[in-house]
Amino acid sequence: MKHFTLKEIAKACGGTYVGDKNLIDAPVSSIERDSRNIKKNSLFLAIKGARVDGHDFIKKCYENGAICALCEKPVKNADKPYILVDNTLEAVKKIAKAYRLLFDIPIVGISGSVGKTSTKEMIASVLSQKYNVCKTSGNLNNELGVPLTLFGMNDETEVAVVEMGISDFGEMSRISKMVQPTVEVITVIGDCHLENLGDRDGVFKAKTEMFENLRDGGVVILNGDDDKLSKVKEVKGKPPVFYGINNGSYKAENIKISGVSGIEADLIFGGKRLSVTIPAIGEYMVSNALAAAAVGVSLGLTDDEIKAGISAYKTVGSRADLIDTGKIKIINDCYNANPVSVKASIDALMNFDGRKVAVLGDMKELGENELALHFEVGEYAKKCDKVIAVGPLSKELANGANGIYFETKEQALKELSSLVTDGDVVLVKASRSMKFEEIVEELKKL
Repeated sequence: MKHFTLKEIAKACGGTYVGDKNLIDAPVSSIERDSRNIKKNSLFLAIKGARVDGHDFIKKCYENGAICALCEKPVKNADKPYILVDNTLEAVKKIAKAYRLLFDIPIVGISGSVGKTSTKEMIASVLSQKYNVCKTSGNLNNELGVPLTLFGMNDETEVAVVEMGISDFGEMSRISKMVQPTVEVITVIGDCHLENLGDRDGVFKAKTEMFENLRDGGVVILNGDDDKLSKVKEVKGKPPVFYGINNGSYKAENIKISGVSGIEADLIFGGKRLSVTIPAIGEYMVSNALAAAAVGVSLGLTDDEIKAGISAYKTVGSRADLIDTGKIKIINDCYNANPVSVKASIDALMNFDGRKVAVLGDMKELGENELALHFEVGEYAKKCDKVIAVGPLSKELANGANGIYFETKEQALKELSSLVTDGDVVLVKASRSMKFEEIVEELKKL
C-alpha cells in the first residue's frame, strides 16, 4: 500500500482510536476483510455479515500480525489498537475515498448490465502493455468490494481499472464517489436487477449516476450500439466517446468468428484500420475490444500496444470459458445471466460446428415481467438444436423454446448423459445462485 497511517485512517472515517498512542502514526501494510489474508501490520475490517461476524476474529488477527482492527464495538482486553466506529462498512467507504485521493493516476471505472468483467479484463490487458495496472479481482465490484480493490493500489500502480456493479438506485453514486474515475465506461443497458430498478430506463438512470463523480477533465466512453447510451449528448460539458460494432467513432468491420480459433476483426478509429485477433468466442467481445481501444487511445497507447493487449486477453472464472473434453465442447458461462447476456451467449454458441445444445437456467431479479422475459429468451433459443431448461422460472423458457424442462438441477443432472452426445457443443448459463458449475462438472465426465 501507499503510506497510510492509523491516524489518517481514523480521521478519514471519523473513528475513535483506542490503544497505544505510539502506534497512531504507524502505516498499515494492507487493509483486509478476510482474516485469512492478514499479514504483519495489516488493518483488519471487522464486518458483521449475514453468517459470520468479523468481530469474532479480531483476536486471531492480532495474533497473526494485524496492527489494528476497525470495529463497531470495543475489543475486550485488547493488546493492540482498534478504531471504533458506528458502522464498519460505512467507515470502510470513507477510508477508501481518502486512500484513493492519495493517487494522481488515471482510474477507469466500468459498469453496464452485461460485459462488465470481460470489458474490465480487456481494458486491463490493453493498458498493461504500457502501464503497471491494478484491477478488480474476482467479484469485488460492490460497495465493499470496490474499497478492497482501491486498497490494492500501491506506489507502483500507474493505472487502476475498477469494475462497479449495482442492483439499486444510489449505489453507483456511492461507489463512484469512492472511485472518482478519470475515465468512465458503460457497456450495455439491459434487463437486469429489475426488481429494484423497474425497467431499462431505471437501469440507465442508476448506471449513469457515475457521471456526477467523473473527475474534472475526464472522459466518458459509451456503447453507441445501445439505444439508451447513444442518446447521451454530454457529461460535464463534454461529449462522450462512442464505440460500437455499428455506431460510434470506434467501429468494427470484417468480423470473422471461427469458434475455437477466436475472432478476427478490423477496428476502425482515428482514420485508421487496426486488424486484431481476439482470443474469445462471442461477437460481443468485438465491442469489448473497441471499448479497450478507446480507453487505450485516451491514455496514450500506440496502435501496436492496443493490438498486443487485445491479443493477450484471457477469460476469467466461469465467463465464456471454452472447455474441450475430447468428446464435447462446453461453453462454461454460468457466472451470471440476464436476457441480454443469455442471447449473446446463444449467438456465440452458433459460431461452432457440431450439434448446438443450450442448458439454460433461471435468470433472477427480473421483476414483475420475469416469466415473459424467460419466454422471450426461450423463443430466441429456438435456433439451438436442443434447449434444456432448468428451474422454476425456466418452465416459461422451455415453453418458448419447445425445449426439455426440469424443475430442479438434480433432475437435470441425472438425465444429462442421455441428452448430450459426442461432438456436441454445450452452452451452460444461468444466474449465479443456480450454481450451474455443478452441471459443467457433470458434463466434463461424459
